[in-house]
Amino acid sequence: MAGMETGIRRSSPWVTGFAVFGGSMMLVIGIFQIVVGLTAIFEDTFYVMSDNYLFGFDVSTWGWIHLALGVLVAVGGGAVLAGQLWGRILGIVLAALSAIANFLFLPYYPLWSMLIIAADVAVIWALTKYGREDAIAP
Repeated sequence: MAGMETGIRRSSPWVTGFAVFGGSMMLVIGIFQIVVGLTAIFEDTFYVMSDNYLFGFDVSTWGWIHLALGVLVAVGGGAVLAGQLWGRILGIVLAALSAIANFLFLPYYPLWSMLIIAADVAVIWALTKYGREDAIAP
């Protein structure tokens, strides 16, 4: 019976690794977004903006945007770690929204925004790499 195919398939550890990476990065990004949001809400003089920026909202407005987005990203990360398909889809959408929000936040805090954008791109890559076909190892 050494050459017989049993039809049993098992999950690949790489796929699990991508999902864990994506979910944990979403939790970290969510916490970072919450901290940035709370800083902008409570200490609005921390961020400085130039006068001629097209998307120049009040710093407190950006704080509420980052706070809400951070909570959603962290919840989505928890859903990804729980193995929910809707969490993975939500994670891709939220990581894209987070990257856009941080792109628009560049004039306020450039280095931080670029780091979060890079982390968002890594999350999108990890969550799109983790597919149903790849989840089954031969």
